[in-house]
Amino acid sequence: MTSSYDTTPTTLSVSQLNRQARTLLESHFDFVWVEGEVSNFAAPSSGHWYFSLKDGAAQVRCAMFRNKNQRLKLNPKNGDAVRLRCRVSLYEGRGEFQLIAEFMEPAGAGALQAAFERLKAKLADEGLFDGSQKKAIPDSINHLGVITSPTGAAIHDILTVLKRRCPGIAVSIIPVAVQGQNAAPEISAAIARVNRWQSEGAVNLDALIVGRGGGSLEDLWAFNEEIVARAIADSELPIVSAVGHEIDFTIADMVADARAATPSAAAEMLSPDQREWQNQLKAAEQRLQQLIRRKLSDAARDLENLRRRLRHPGHQLREQSQRLDDLEQRLHNAMQRKLEHAGTRLAHLGQMLDSLSPLRSLQRGYAIITDASGNVVTDAGTLSQGDAVQAVLAKGRLHLRVDKVED
Repeated sequence: MTSSYDTTPTTLSVSQLNRQARTLLESHFDFVWVEGEVSNFAAPSSGHWYFSLKDGAAQVRCAMFRNKNQRLKLNPKNGDAVRLRCRVSLYEGRGEFQLIAEFMEPAGAGALQAAFERLKAKLADEGLFDGSQKKAIPDSINHLGVITSPTGAAIHDILTVLKRRCPGIAVSIIPVAVQGQNAAPEISAAIARVNRWQSEGAVNLDALIVGRGGGSLEDLWAFNEEIVARAIADSELPIVSAVGHEIDFTIADMVADARAATPSAAAEMLSPDQREWQNQLKAAEQRLQQLIRRKLSDAARDLENLRRRLRHPGHQLREQSQRLDDLEQRLHNAMQRKLEHAGTRLAHLGQMLDSLSPLRSLQRGYAIITDASGNVVTDAGTLSQGDAVQAVLAKGRLHLRVDKVED
């Protein structure tokens, strides 16, 4: 006879057990930071990393997949002390407890990170990160100063970008160490020195790039030093921080007037693209050509209209000549008629005058008597006996002497 309920425990397969254990581990732990020494490091052709992390009393298997380790500047090897940000998991195939690393940095970075956070909080309280404290980056750069290592990849990248985008920008390189114990003092001194040159008129810079290529937290630490941060804040020249890393910001990035993710990005930020200028000039040229063609077309149309309205000067000259000829002919005809009319009137007046002429009386037998002075005698009382007179006849003249005067 069997019981009403079965007390036999559930039997799990190994795969089921490992899967449940993995689920339990991954759900119980959030991301953790673990520090230890690398051993048994392997990097197969897949690109994934497999290694153990150990201390003096224990070790744990770790895996870091290619999509995560490709972002690192670090190339670990056996014996390196590292610090991992990782998830706790279990490799089901072997039932092996393991850590899945998301990020790796050299051991000791934790102390550096704590120092970073303390300085960040201090400078933030002083207002060094405030936007109101930041200077505007000029729109047009003619002369650029670069404070970096003269032999590093950063200066090569900056010069390459400037040569491609805008080779007309002058570049002054201020060489400094960007890594090591002397890096921070050299960088801060270089910033102060360039500003002094600028104020004295020895140079005429528009902006500064301060930076270097990528590296580990220790490599970049000079840009997290207070002395560098205060030199950037005190600079009268606008500064672009260009430290070649993508994951985190340095203190220099936060204090600078602008931040570029890489030196190449800083060069692009500060230089216009000459190809864009060429495209803009080409577009302007095309617009100008279109405008000129339109103006020429309008002018040609206006000229044609004027040509139709404006007659040739030869036509006008011929018309004026014909008009002068016509006026001359009309004047000639008018003068002929005037002369004819005047001749007719003159003949008429001549006839009238002739009819009134004393000569006509002479032809009828009358005579005109004149005294010795040639005056016509109309009154006999003006003469005396013996006076000489002349008698003008129709034909001839008589010389007479007065014998007797009668009233």
